[in-house]
Amino acid sequence: MASDDDLDQYRDAETAPEAAEAVPELYFGSVDEFVRDHLRYIYTRPVGSFNKAAHWSARWWESAEAISRLESLWRAWEHLRLDPATGMSSWWRDHADHHMAVLLGPNGPFVKSEDKNAEDGSLPYESPPPGLFPDMR
Repeated sequence: MASDDDLDQYRDAETAPEAAEAVPELYFGSVDEFVRDHLRYIYTRPVGSFNKAAHWSARWWESAEAISRLESLWRAWEHLRLDPATGMSSWWRDHADHHMAVLLGPNGPFVKSEDKNAEDGSLPYESPPPGLFPDMR
């Protein structure tokens, strides 16, 4: 039978800091940083009043659905970037293509937006109000 000392040693070993799995630091500190510095440059589609099939709003943060979907994309990207084999492929197939098709689509939250691409072709972007998306790092 185990003594109380044996059990205490077992419990201490289970809760020791080195026993806890290290949580990787976020690459992007917020969904805004992810959209601003990454997503709008890699997921480019022609948007604007000339294109009835794809819509995007520079003020994406005014849509609760967009925030939720983009937050999901960011969190999935943060997790899957750590998989050197198929992580990014899975992210594109299972996350980015799905959510971005909804967001950009003719029935998505930006359907009334006439914002057009920036000169470099990236999706339009305006900074959200300060403090809306604090850095999570």
